[in-house]
Parts: sequence; structure tokens; C-alpha cells
Amino acid sequence: MSSLPFVNRSQDLAYLSEKQTRPLKVLLLENIHPLALELFKQEGFEVELLLGALSEEELCRKIEGVHVLGIRSKTQVTAKVVESARQLLAIGAFCIGTNQIDLDSAKVRGIPVFNAPFGNTRSVAEMMIAEIIMLSRQLAHRSMEMHQKVWKKISKDCHEVRGKTLGIIGYGHIGSQVSTLAEALGMRVIFHDILSKLPLGNARPANGLTNLLRESDFVTLHVPGTPQTKNMIGPSELALMKKGACLINASRGTVVQIPALVQALKSGHLGGAAIDVFPEEPENNTNEYLSDLQGLSNVILTPHIGGATEEAQANIGEEVPTTLIRYVKTGTTNGAVNFPHVDLAPTQSSHRILNVHRNVPGVLRDVTKIVSDLGANISAQSLATDGDIGYLVLDTDQALSLDVMKRIDELKTSILTRVLY
Repeated sequence: MSSLPFVNRSQDLAYLSEKQTRPLKVLLLENIHPLALELFKQEGFEVELLLGALSEEELCRKIEGVHVLGIRSKTQVTAKVVESARQLLAIGAFCIGTNQIDLDSAKVRGIPVFNAPFGNTRSVAEMMIAEIIMLSRQLAHRSMEMHQKVWKKISKDCHEVRGKTLGIIGYGHIGSQVSTLAEALGMRVIFHDILSKLPLGNARPANGLTNLLRESDFVTLHVPGTPQTKNMIGPSELALMKKGACLINASRGTVVQIPALVQALKSGHLGGAAIDVFPEEPENNTNEYLSDLQGLSNVILTPHIGGATEEAQANIGEEVPTTLIRYVKTGTTNGAVNFPHVDLAPTQSSHRILNVHRNVPGVLRDVTKIVSDLGANISAQSLATDGDIGYLVLDTDQALSLDVMKRIDELKTSILTRVLY
């Protein structure tokens, strides 16, 4: 169970269960794709779009009265921000990662968080393949030399990727896509994941991380930023890699220990690296960014652009608003990263009640008794739980829905209860 305090927020949102005439307010930060703006407006939301991220203090002030918050990777939605968001219904991360959001604080206040697990998959995967080829042929440094008026035509330590072994750490949406593209180039693919995954094509699971590192000519990282993955690639892991192998990281900057990587490159143990994410990154574009990796031979450095294509941003600009709108209008939480998943089809001539509650025994019994005592009828219901909370969606008689909602909210277990429609 969460150590965070459970807070009943129903009073802050009580007016949404009455006749709601004002449009719900959406705040979008970090220059989110215009398609998102249009989708929300088409559904009748009032939308404010800001180009940059906000500090914690700024966001605490700005989020007052906001019902839906949309961010990318730079905005930090801390526990303090969540506590300030008295009318917030949902948060959308217009990216894959959600480690910039205090998921537990949001959950115990009945706020589901949605992300975009598919939107930029292809863009990141294509960049990984491009960097594998660039590292294998040392293309980045040949190009840099030409810009510096140096003609250096060599073949030493330059190779085809056909027949080489690619080790993929994290065989999720992106990792499996990289696997498919690499096989098309004639590469041998092995992978490691903490969960059992169905291999695509001729890829096969490695017998543990140690064997993957020892066997691979190229290692790509596709893992989330968690306490378990922090510093997972350090001196001992780099030492296991083949001499001349290359490391590619476009997952999270905290996964690779940069000083250890610098040492492995300077010593000649590794043949190259491509790094798109860093332990500390500026919130906005800047003319100066310093890294110990700068100036090293056969190292490709990019400013967190794995998913930075127009296609990916358009996909995300559609994927996340669609999920958020569906939740706000129907209560569906499929795709939420911090919430039990419920998807209940609407029923005719009924009102829908949403109830988030502490996950303790007897809640459904208490709810059923309330409905029975009031003489109401349940047209449909669905309940899902996790370790901390339960999420109940219940369709009942229109004439009695407000009475049912108020009685359910009076239960000591309730966190958020409201009539959706």
C-alpha cells in the first residue's frame, strides 16, 4: 500500500456532477503538436498552449482550475504540483516516459496518468539503425573531418553490419521494432528483458544480461528510468562487452554511468558510442551544453531527439488526446500507467458514476447495499484494483444517480466520486 495520504477530492469537483455549463480546461505545455489542440477544441474543451516547460512554483500557480494537463519530458509534476491541482482529472504525458510525474501522488488523489507508448516507436527505431551503421563505418567523424577541410579516406576499423550481433536490452515497443529492422539488414539479434517476451523473426532471448554483453557487437538500450535501471551500465558491464563493440543509449540518461563510458572509450575497449539522453538535460534549447563525451573519437551525441520527427509528434499529438478525451467522457482508464484499467461500454437511459477508493475489503459490498437501500438499479458496472486503489464504474438510474453518488462518497474508503453523465 502507498505511504502517501489518501485524500477525498470529491468536494473540489462536486460541481462537475451538477449541470456543468463551463467547458473543461486543458493546459498543454512544451510546444505540444497543434493536432492535440484541435482535437481538444473539437470536443468542446477550453485549451491553453504554452511553448516551454514551467517550474514547480509556476506550475502550482498555473494549474489552479485546470482539469487536464498535457506535458512532455521536461515538466516535473511533483507531489506539490499534484496537491495544488484541486480540480485536475487526468494527466497526459506526450512521450513514452512518465518518470517526470509523481505517479503515486496522482493515483492516491484519483488522477490517472496516460502516456504515448506507440507514437514515436518507429522514429526512435530508425535512428538506432542509422547510428549502428554510422558507428560501424565511422561516418560521423568522417563527415566532421570533411567540414574541417580534412580528407581522410580509410577502411581500417570500418565494417558492414551484416552478420554482426545486435544485443537489445529492453524488448518492448521500440526494442522489438529495432529487432525487426536489424534483421532486415542481415544482423543476428539477441535480447534481454526482465519479462518473458515473444521474439520477432529470428531474434532470440539471451541467456541473461551478462551473455548479451559478451556476445554483442552493438548494444542498444530501451529501458524505462526506474531505480532498477539507474546506473545499470557501469564499469563492470562495460568491461564485459567485446573489445571494439559499440553502445547506443536512447532510453534514459540515468541508465549509463557516463564516467565509466568515457573511460571505456578512451582506453580503446569500446569502439564507439551513440548517446541521445543524458543524466542532466537543459529544459530548453541552449547554445552551450557540456559533456565529458564531447571530443571523443567515434562518439555520436544528439540532444534527446530519438522521437523528434514530425511524424512521431503528430502521432503522439493524436494518441494522447484521444485517450484523455475518452477517459473524461466515458471513464475508460485503459492505457493509464498508474491506475486500474476499466473499460465499460455505455448503457442506455442511465447515469454513470465513477468512484476511486482505497483498496480494502468490503467496498463493493457497501456500494451494492447503498444502491439497494435507495431502490436504484445497476445497469452495468466494472471494478478493477491494484495494491493501493480500486476504481469502480457504475451505471444506474438517472433519477437516483446523485443520491447514489453522494452516499458512495460518504464511505470512509472513497477518494473521488462523481457523476460523469
